[in-house]
Amino acid sequence: MGLTAGLGAVILKTFVHYIRKVIIHDYHFKLQYYIYLFLPLIGILLTVYFVKKVLHGKLGRGTANILHAISKKSAILPKDQMVSHIITSSLTVGLGGSAGLESPMVTTGAAIGSNFARTYHLTYKDRVLLLASGVSAGIAAAFNSPIAGVLFALEVILADVSISAFIPLIIAAAAGALCSKVILKEGILLSFHGIKPFNYYFTPFYAVLGVLAGLVSVYYVRTFTYIEKIFKPSDKANVYRKAIIGGLMLAVLFLFFPSLFGEGYESIKSLADTMPEQLLENSLFSSYSSNAWFVLFFIGVIILVKVFATAITISSGGNGGNFAPSLFVGAYLGYFFSKLISMLGITQLPTGNFTVVAMSGILSGVFHAPLTAIFLIVEITGGYELMIPLMMVSASSYAVMKYFEPYSMDAKKLAKKGHMLTHDKDKSILSSLKVSVIIETDFHKVKPETKLGELVDVVAHSKRNIFPVVDDEGKLLGIILLDNIREVMFKTEFYETVFVKELMRQPAATVTSDESMRAVMKKFDETGAWNFPVIDDEKYIGFISKSSIFTKYRKLLIKSNIA
Repeated sequence: MGLTAGLGAVILKTFVHYIRKVIIHDYHFKLQYYIYLFLPLIGILLTVYFVKKVLHGKLGRGTANILHAISKKSAILPKDQMVSHIITSSLTVGLGGSAGLESPMVTTGAAIGSNFARTYHLTYKDRVLLLASGVSAGIAAAFNSPIAGVLFALEVILADVSISAFIPLIIAAAAGALCSKVILKEGILLSFHGIKPFNYYFTPFYAVLGVLAGLVSVYYVRTFTYIEKIFKPSDKANVYRKAIIGGLMLAVLFLFFPSLFGEGYESIKSLADTMPEQLLENSLFSSYSSNAWFVLFFIGVIILVKVFATAITISSGGNGGNFAPSLFVGAYLGYFFSKLISMLGITQLPTGNFTVVAMSGILSGVFHAPLTAIFLIVEITGGYELMIPLMMVSASSYAVMKYFEPYSMDAKKLAKKGHMLTHDKDKSILSSLKVSVIIETDFHKVKPETKLGELVDVVAHSKRNIFPVVDDEGKLLGIILLDNIREVMFKTEFYETVFVKELMRQPAATVTSDESMRAVMKKFDETGAWNFPVIDDEKYIGFISKSSIFTKYRKLLIKSNIA
């Protein structure tokens, strides 16, 4: 699993590298500069065409897609996702789309793991573990960082972790990192050299940086979500028109901020090596590259603008993720903060250290994965010199982000739909239950015109104590509870004069067949009822009871423990 997913990540990374090398670096000076600006538009259009014609409009992006598969689809991912993300993200990012490759790598690894498990008919629990192993291998191969791969799988993908799960995750991550180490050239991978030892005199500045990273993470997530909403109404409209609009918007951004082009790892290295003037090359502001204050202002603006470029790239039809953009924003924030302190004459901060430490802060905040963020930077810097500031900044950023946004960006989408796979086993099992599966339909329906005598006859032949009242079109008008009619049902003088419409009551609440189980249980707690009618399009479907939910829950709990 580790070798296969690792090779998938290596293929994607290499493919993008050579697309960039052939089209951009080898022919950059032969291309008119304005043609160069429109390469991302071509990449997004090709991606949209591939998704529409080959994948029939279905791609499945991000970790939300994986978590939804685990929660609602028995950890089964389509076979095409083993290849489709490699192709589409190569086109998008290789031609300059401002997004990351790590999310497509993760989805590719997860799809490989899921389909390996299906091939060998493994249980649900083993299928989830193999899926997570693919994710672990993908991240490990992307950065040559096996520990970060394992921790990412644990923090982001797995909801129920046992000690035994560590072994396959470690093996897969080691194999994935080995693929990366053996095949990929050093220039393709993100790495840093020349990091200075930690100086505890700078601890207060790292503390401030952690809070700033948390606030910038909140800004990033909320801005990204807002831009997604702007593009979403046109999802069913002409996808090519949306791609063209997004591509043109990117061209304008790249005209002013060339470092937004592609993943942006080259510019991160420029900052870490304290060569920020390189960021203004090919920009309309290139003539100001010698002005230190203007360069710093330029970097500060990019911190705020990067999320727009990434959101537009993905929302307009491109394929990519937020992993690399998070590292990008973190690097720019760390450099901006440390350089500002130094230029103001407060003290001279090591900009290289602050650049890489802030990367962990934004990654921790955006993905709610502080351990992954810490050890990723530890591994790509080649040592533990910065462990203390990494822990401080990542933890502070995560705490600030958690206060404002309880869920990560991808998890928030699932939480709104009630599909969230939590790290609480009880909640995880509960969220996996579907109303449509637990609906009970063996209730005798009565009409509002039914007389009490006829109702008594129905009660005599029913094992239920609830009777839905529906009209000729199947619309629910109310319910009859046996406890509420007990006093009159034996008074024969009322049999011909009292009708069901006089006896029925409105239910305490109703639910729909696609409603989340969390919302249903909340209604049970608020009303104290034990049964709710299920309504779809105002039509009566059946009932759902608290006892049937508990019964199903116990069965799934036993099954998960056995598995």
